[in-house]
Amino acid sequence: MELFRRFTRNNPGRVEMSETPKKLIVDLEKGTQQYVDLTPEEIEQRAVDAQNAAIEKAEREAAEQAKADAKLNAQAKLAALGLTGEEVAALTE
Repeated sequence: MELFRRFTRNNPGRVEMSETPKKLIVDLEKGTQQYVDLTPEEIEQRAVDAQNAAIEKAEREAAEQAKADAKLNAQAKLAALGLTGEEVAALTE
């Protein structure tokens, strides 16, 4: 499992390594901070969220690439019809 680092409250320069991911709980009313281990459900949810984010990023990049390819294809078709480069640029900008 990936190791996670956290800074200790008493010694900010000291780093402790932990195999369990932590979350920081801040109580503004009391002015306290506390690192707590994530529950197995929270760890699983983080993994699901990371996987969903990767899928969404891939889909977004594929859509952007498809749009760029369609634009280049349209420009090529306009040029094949006899439009000059300036005319194609004026239509596609």
